[in-house]
Amino acid sequence: MHPSYRAEYTQYITSLDGPEPAGSPLVTAQIGSLAIRCTLGASGYGVPEIRLAADSLAMNCYLRGLWCALILSHLMALPLQGQDSEVAAVQSKILALEHVWNQAEGSKDLKALDSIFDNALVYVDSDGSLLTKAEFLSRVKSAPIEQVTTQSMTVEIFDNTAVVTGTYQAIGFKDGKPTLSRGRFIDTWARRNFNWVCVAAQATPILR
Repeated sequence: MHPSYRAEYTQYITSLDGPEPAGSPLVTAQIGSLAIRCTLGASGYGVPEIRLAADSLAMNCYLRGLWCALILSHLMALPLQGQDSEVAAVQSKILALEHVWNQAEGSKDLKALDSIFDNALVYVDSDGSLLTKAEFLSRVKSAPIEQVTTQSMTVEIFDNTAVVTGTYQAIGFKDGKPTLSRGRFIDTWARRNFNWVCVAAQATPILR
């Protein structure tokens, strides 16, 4: 028996019968995996250590179960942590592409826009018109817009698809006067050959 258990047992005996007399006989027994140790006192009866052995066995089982649960929870959390970091990386990349879109549209960089749009792009403009990729690029080229900024964006990842929602602000000139328009948008991105391209987009003006 572990020394700490023996010390507890001695204190337990003392509190009931007084100190163990010298030369008290020690009776031991083995029942399965449970060890029973009993010291007989002068009165001829003893207080067995069954309770202590059972407590020890229960504590060992409890500690082993606790360690197994902690290890299992840690192992289960590893794939989730990896998934979270991968999702965060994709979200950052999509947000960067959205900013590239804004800068390219403001500077009329059609080459940059062409690289981030899928050839089958479906675009619903703020006036409700349905545009193809070529039609949208042509409209960007002639639009009196000099700067486009996004004020808030949220990215949701669905396997190989990402959906971005947010608001934008466009500054330009019309008839020699500055214009300011605000709107809400939703952009859908898809992974194509390890690259992300925009496959669908819609802009809705905010009138209030």
